[in-house]
Amino acid sequence: MPTTPRAADLAHAFHPQTNLAAHESAGPFLIARGEGIFVADEDGRRFLDGMAGLWCTGLGYSEPRLVEAARHQLATLPYCQSFASRAHEPGTRLAEELAAIAPAGLTRAFFASSGSEANDTAIKLAWYYWVARGAPERTTILARKRAYHGTTIASASLTGLPIMHGGFHLPQGFVRHLTAPHFVGEAQPGETETEFANRLASELEETIAELGPETIAAFIAEPVIGAGGVILPPEGYFDRIQPILRRHGILLIADEVITGLGRLGTMWGCEAFRIRPDIMTCAKMLTSAYQPLSAVLVSDDIYRSIAEESGRRGSFGHGFTYSAHPVACAVAREVLAIYAERDILGHVRAVAPHFQHRLALLGQSPLVREARGMGLIAGLEMRAPSDAARLEAAARAEGLLLRAVAGDTVAICPPLIISESEIDDLFDRAARALAAIAH
Repeated sequence: MPTTPRAADLAHAFHPQTNLAAHESAGPFLIARGEGIFVADEDGRRFLDGMAGLWCTGLGYSEPRLVEAARHQLATLPYCQSFASRAHEPGTRLAEELAAIAPAGLTRAFFASSGSEANDTAIKLAWYYWVARGAPERTTILARKRAYHGTTIASASLTGLPIMHGGFHLPQGFVRHLTAPHFVGEAQPGETETEFANRLASELEETIAELGPETIAAFIAEPVIGAGGVILPPEGYFDRIQPILRRHGILLIADEVITGLGRLGTMWGCEAFRIRPDIMTCAKMLTSAYQPLSAVLVSDDIYRSIAEESGRRGSFGHGFTYSAHPVACAVAREVLAIYAERDILGHVRAVAPHFQHRLALLGQSPLVREARGMGLIAGLEMRAPSDAARLEAAARAEGLLLRAVAGDTVAICPPLIISESEIDDLFDRAARALAAIAH
């Protein structure tokens, strides 16, 4: 007998990142359709999607050009693998187009299907590179507390959030976590932002000395920490740590899964913070989430070393069935075309000041410890951690989808196409939700 979607979900679905015990009584929140910056549930109630799905629907919902790009590719070549030199035009052209807009020096693109896979791949590439360079003992990866890099065994180990570790025997021993660059949460009494950044740089130097630079493969960092609480680095942070990494020959991996493709008003977060990565990962807005796709971009030096090592071994033994999936690559190419034709980056820069102004007004609430953001991403860190979940629920009652992250922060991350009037609509709803939990 056919069942309702709700009954089928409760009987058979296994939800990620969910309190499964609570889900059994609360049931699913079923989304039926989406258009622009709005989605609608099974009963037709509309919600302003203040999280762009999961930081990812940059061009909003039901963009006809992306739908047509997928349809055309499905009708032409719905699948082609990339193993053993096999290729197709959407994949090769996308690699070319990404290399043209990537930070300087990143010339090669390896494709996967998610940010977790991309960061997992980045670690394997760093290890393989050091084996190729005759330094196989370089295996340690330096990451930061509160960072989020994914949920595979490797990428969850990189992640610095305890909820991603408990019950899974994680993190694995190849990772060392450093202090989160979270000034409000980690600064010592009386410490200035500059002094805080200097202390983090000193901690990095001391950790390298403790472990031995000859044992460290790479340092991985999000330009802006996303799911760990929307944390912006203290002023000058990346300027201080990059010379230390270069001096010790440690690779720098930039995780642009959230910040890449315009979220901060620049194509890459690396541009916003003067980061010069050896490896960079991106995903989410690469296809505006219409298809699962991620990319790992590497320098020519890294690629050449890996290519030579693969020649000695007979093959490069890493890849996925859906690496460079032609439909996903076709959609990504159309995303990049829309960015250029509609000047999406210019639009973000134009509306971001109003977005950040409205955010600052929310930050005046006595419930909020800090309101922080950049471009079209923001976080409201609550004084009482329980208020983050309460605010998320109250926002939904106002027809606004936000997300409580890291236990104490509510993230706001709308589609990049949001207008100034829609920004007002978003923050008006958020203000009503904040007022509701204050009583």
